Amino acid sequence: MPRKPPKGYFVRGHFVAYGSEEDAELKRAAKWDAEFSKTDLKKRSAHLQAVGEQLLTLKAALLQRLALPDVLLEAVAEAKRIDDFEGRRRQLQYIGKLMRRLDEAQVAAIEAAVAEQHQGSAAETQRLHEAERWRERLIADDAALDDWRAIDPQADWQRLRALIRQARKDAASAAAAPTAETGNHAGQTPQHGRAYRELFQLVRAALDAHAPAT
Repeated sequence: MPRKPPKGYFVRGHFVAYGSEEDAELKRAAKWDAEFSKTDLKKRSAHLQAVGEQLLTLKAALLQRLALPDVLLEAVAEAKRIDDFEGRRRQLQYIGKLMRRLDEAQVAAIEAAVAEQHQGSAAETQRLHEAERWRERLIADDAALDDWRAIDPQADWQRLRALIRQARKDAASAAAAPTAETGNHAGQTPQHGRAYRELFQLVRAALDAHAPAT
């Protein structure tokens, strides 16, 4: 029994089957044309492409949580591999085209994930700066240890005091006797030793452990 030909229509001489992905995309485009002006369409397309480009920066866990179509995930993975400027530009345009297939809820979910990652990065940067400030306070003033006790009451105080003492000694030695080996000269910031770095790591770990959950 002969197979019935698929039902559909022609667009610029190209046959489009009813119910196909191409049919759905054309219908979405037609809906856009009916609901938005050309200016609005250009703005919307530019916005979706920008959101699509941000997918390249998302961490794997966030990207996986979004449950995006495989074709879009593959396009994002391919864009990350492309080094050529023009090739990458074309791939990003393709990602923008795929973004137009998503519904509003999916686009909003991507934007929320980007905002969540940005918030986490900002909080991490803030903790780094806070750790640097605490390190300088602990080295400069013995009284800072009492304030630190409120943040990390279970700290290894013996190790903490040892690192502070050594960091102070290293700073004093570097300031008093600059050498060609350390590369220190008048007017230059002295090179810091191992204790200075370890003190920062200890302080940062404590701040991370006591940071509020995001």
